Amino acid sequence: MLFHRSGSKKKKRKHEFPTAYSVIIIVLVLVQLLTFFIPAGNYATVSYDQSAKDFAITMPSGKVKHEPATQKTLDRYKVKIDAKKLIDGTIYKPVAIPDSYQRVNVKKPNFREAVVQFLTSQVQGIADSIDIITFILILGGIIGVVYANGAINSGMQALSEHIKGKQILLIVIVMGLIALGGTTFGLAEETMAFYPMLIPVFLEAGYDTMTVVATIFLGTTLGTLGSTINPFSTVIASNTAGVNFARALPLRIIMLLVSLGAGMLYTIIYAEKVRKDPSKSLVYDQYEESKKKFLAFDSQADKGDFTWRQKLTLLTFVAGFLVMIWGVQNRGWYFTEIAVVFLAVSYLLFLVSGLSEHRFMESFVSGAADLLGVALTVGLARARAVSIVMDESHTSDTIMYFFSKQITGMNKLAFVWVLFLIYIVLGFFIQSSSGLAVLSMPIMAPLANIVGVDRASVIDAYNWGQGYIGLIAPVGLILMSLAMVNIGFDRWFKFIWKQLVIQFVICLIFLGIGLLVY
Repeated sequence: MLFHRSGSKKKKRKHEFPTAYSVIIIVLVLVQLLTFFIPAGNYATVSYDQSAKDFAITMPSGKVKHEPATQKTLDRYKVKIDAKKLIDGTIYKPVAIPDSYQRVNVKKPNFREAVVQFLTSQVQGIADSIDIITFILILGGIIGVVYANGAINSGMQALSEHIKGKQILLIVIVMGLIALGGTTFGLAEETMAFYPMLIPVFLEAGYDTMTVVATIFLGTTLGTLGSTINPFSTVIASNTAGVNFARALPLRIIMLLVSLGAGMLYTIIYAEKVRKDPSKSLVYDQYEESKKKFLAFDSQADKGDFTWRQKLTLLTFVAGFLVMIWGVQNRGWYFTEIAVVFLAVSYLLFLVSGLSEHRFMESFVSGAADLLGVALTVGLARARAVSIVMDESHTSDTIMYFFSKQITGMNKLAFVWVLFLIYIVLGFFIQSSSGLAVLSMPIMAPLANIVGVDRASVIDAYNWGQGYIGLIAPVGLILMSLAMVNIGFDRWFKFIWKQLVIQFVICLIFLGIGLLVY
């Protein structure tokens, strides 16, 4: 018999939290259901037409008309931004026109059409994220080669002698540098490349995989939450709102330091507790498994001294990261260019690793297979599937219009606090920081004038609200990060919920301070 009972009592089934894939699908199903109840509507938008050298005005109905690319045109439509910033590409996405929202007659899909849309959005989303997925698979292949060469293990043995007594500095330095990238140029998905390199370092220091996620993910998320000169959030939002981003820079720098300091201290307290007593780890049941996976020597790898080939392999590997950081910051590279860099690294590793052709390819394919789950998570979570459903149903603008009507007539403090809450909700549905900026700023910024609030406070509410939801949004970066270390979302929430309260209070306090200093 294939099925039998070993005893008279049925074994009680242990409840398990859904996997990352299921969480994403559940969110997508809920969003799909919401589109049946939210009316369809659009704002008119203005963008610069490079071929015609004029402004393209897209009406709510979808009809497009062309107007001269002048400041007078924008003034007539009450779009309070500098025309030059649209013309020179500083603002590169269509900007919503205030007071232009209209309901549109869009037929709601029937059951069959909704199912097709639900499935198509996932496939289309994965196709849109093919550059990120390619990068992750190439990175996984490289990790497989570096492990097979023995460079990671030998390097960790050498490093372990130098980090004793300095483990806390590891968290401070890594989180600080990543946050610096987040606040200046929006370092986010690129941090996926750091996990394979830093996981063994943190485990060797006596920490657990939750500490790795906390250090890297909190670093990038709190960095982008406290964006100072990030062109994809603070700068584009300021340009769209018609204000100089530099004027509010001092308060935003202080906010960044306080927020990051709170996140750093929170992570250090947890990490040190785990280092002194591993049983305190939230992932203690995976503790030994993680050490075997990331620290165990490969059976075919050289277990002797740290050889020159292993050193050269690690140097080539690290050089790829340095080139990536330089390209992202100075050349505006995205994942296509980053994937090319690491593909070049893989060719160099073939020459320096000392592995045979068969052993090299076997290790590369095996390493890529290990990160296939992460790639699928990226394809679903960061594939914009939710945005695709929202766009096709024309419900994003309706949500924006609804919220804009709720905050008119409030006092100043209530206005900025409620606006912060609104951006938490909007940030869940609209994951693109630049997309949210050009959609919302022309609508929300003029409301600040009515209430008597400086527009810089609106930008702060936008920046801190969308950054805050990024700490737990399943359609954001968190599920990708957790997939790198095989940690469930429920355990992450158990770790982060107190920090959510702390960051929430910090944001409200600084929004209040902004009313006094702007």
